[in-house]
Amino acid sequence: MSKKAFLFPGQGSQYVSMAKDLYDKSVEAKEMINIADDALGINLSYILFNGPEDQLKQTEFTQPAIFLHSVILASLIRTLNVDAAAGHSLGEYSALVAASSMQFYDAVKLVRARGVAMQKAGIEYPGTMAAIIGLDSQIVTDTCLEASAEGAVQCANFNSPGQIVISGSVSGVKKAMEICKFRGAKLVKELVVSGAFHSSLMKSAQNEFLNELDNTYIYDARFPVYANVTAKPVTNKDQIKKLLFEQLTSPVRWEETIVNMINDGIEEFYEVGPGKVLQGLVKRINSDVKCFGIDKYLDVEKYL
Repeated sequence: MSKKAFLFPGQGSQYVSMAKDLYDKSVEAKEMINIADDALGINLSYILFNGPEDQLKQTEFTQPAIFLHSVILASLIRTLNVDAAAGHSLGEYSALVAASSMQFYDAVKLVRARGVAMQKAGIEYPGTMAAIIGLDSQIVTDTCLEASAEGAVQCANFNSPGQIVISGSVSGVKKAMEICKFRGAKLVKELVVSGAFHSSLMKSAQNEFLNELDNTYIYDARFPVYANVTAKPVTNKDQIKKLLFEQLTSPVRWEETIVNMINDGIEEFYEVGPGKVLQGLVKRINSDVKCFGIDKYLDVEKYL
């Protein structure tokens, strides 16, 4: 039997009408969506199904929306026994619910609180992010260090070989973009984001979020979840909590995470949630492993 893992997407994978087919075709999905609406006291399902896109793109809605879609799918295909999981940024929460480290009801509230705190920090401490394609991670790290004389900037996502996202103050990121171009990056592109995620500018979000985190029950995970902060497997509840706190201001070490999972024997990856972003990254990290996507009810039916 080949070892399998779930992967859960993060912010940026959302689309209007997501989870609508799940709601229509599955009683369990319908129940979970109603529970989420109740838990949050907002009509999240309406925003999921109808948009408008501008509202769905707001961090405080995007995060619970993607989380909800992912967790429903994981629940519907739970008979597909997996050996491990990982999630990209926000996706780590979906992974923890799949591993029974958090209850769905608690986690959806925690994710919403995280989104609200991050959106607020983005307004208080405006920043930006940029994708750097075609440079070695050490060069980008050194560049950020050099550019930080202009303003805070650091690597936020090590996504796949030669694909890195940087994050920080507008002046710091612009300076780093300039230097990366000069150093031969194939593409340097500023991203449309509402804050400098995974950077020191999220410190205020971290402090606000800690209170919510402290009030959330976290259990030992049923199977290893590879953490963004360390790229290593974790099952201990205290460690999980500490890593979720650190995750807000630390880089997502995605490339290392996938490499470590493959080295630990994972041969099949299932991206569970909206979009295909993570499948693309896995293929760039190692084109030999099998990768599947589960986004629509049609995808779920194959595993029922």
